[in-house]
Amino acid sequence: MPSVPLNEKERLAALREYQILDTETEPEFDEITGLASEICQAPISMITLVDEERQWIKSSANLPVREMPRRSAFCAHAILFPHDPFVVSDMRKDERFRDHPFVQGDPHLVFFAGIPLTNPDGFALGTLCVLDKRPRVLSNSQLRALAILARQVIHLLELRKANFRLKSLKSDLEARYEELQQFAFVISHDIKSPLASIVLSGEMLREHFGKTIDEDNDQLLQILSRSSLKIRNLVDGVLAYYRSEWALGEGSETFKLLPFLFSIAEMFKTNNAVDIQLPTEDRNIFMNKTVLEQILVNLVQNAIKYNDKVKPIVQIRFSEDDSNYYFVVTDNGKGIAPEEQKKIFELFTTLGQRDRFGTQGSGIGLSTVKKLVEKLSGTVVLKSMPGEGSEFSFSIKKQS
Repeated sequence: MPSVPLNEKERLAALREYQILDTETEPEFDEITGLASEICQAPISMITLVDEERQWIKSSANLPVREMPRRSAFCAHAILFPHDPFVVSDMRKDERFRDHPFVQGDPHLVFFAGIPLTNPDGFALGTLCVLDKRPRVLSNSQLRALAILARQVIHLLELRKANFRLKSLKSDLEARYEELQQFAFVISHDIKSPLASIVLSGEMLREHFGKTIDEDNDQLLQILSRSSLKIRNLVDGVLAYYRSEWALGEGSETFKLLPFLFSIAEMFKTNNAVDIQLPTEDRNIFMNKTVLEQILVNLVQNAIKYNDKVKPIVQIRFSEDDSNYYFVVTDNGKGIAPEEQKKIFELFTTLGQRDRFGTQGSGIGLSTVKKLVEKLSGTVVLKSMPGEGSEFSFSIKKQS
């Protein structure tokens, strides 16, 4: 019966980190055992892993078993020497193996050569081994080739472990992100109610006192109103940003372009002060309608809010090719300086400007646009010159 390594507890813990035991056969491992048999001209080859009470076989050539008791496993002897080949030329003459049922009976094994599968921490997990029914001696080049193949087995196991770690990390990050989303939504939602009360109270105070209010208190109320509106815009922006994540989960659908764009334009045509120009040619498109609406609403809203002309003009253009849909939103507004154009897509970054209604932006809208476009495998590009307006163009990859 083979001895137990001195570091057996740590070795078993290392083996289980790979989550390989009792998994299905995989071609990458089968190719290695096949190559090992070919190089050594041996009819049988195995990739084995030595567990607490058994030897489990991940891959084998010409040996129709998946496991055997550890006490009768050849490889349980090999793992006692993690850095050296374990070779027995004739097991019939070795007192450790001569009475083994696989030596005395079918398949009448005689020769064994195993290279320990030693991981980067020095733990021998099992072996890559070859067996024959006649006495053998492997050449040095054959032993070197087996050692190289054994390292490839460890490489596959390490990749497997890294993949499991990445999946676990991804799962943890997704869970934390969902918690953060929920936290932001709840906090933002709960702020809106008292904030609305503050805004309303300020308006009621100014209405109640009218012209009798002195200049200092009037300024205080103005500050209260502006600050409250700024917070409200920020809260609305945060809610919109996180709602965009949920919108991405909605499915795609086929819809007509012009009625869809017309419904967006109607949101902003409360009076004749805004001219929103749409394409003239209608067509069917297939994509996430809710996400496209969020992108265009943000761009059109910005084109109007940050426009210094008496009558803002916003134009939406559309084109497509075999791979993408293309949208362009242009305006006749104040434009954006070249050195500031990279900043505007950053979350919570503003240019310090007030819109045409006297309110400062939250720096969330364009960040949401960029995130949504990129989630749909597209890109967004800005072209702008101060005093000449801005052009936002974005692509959205068609779904196959």
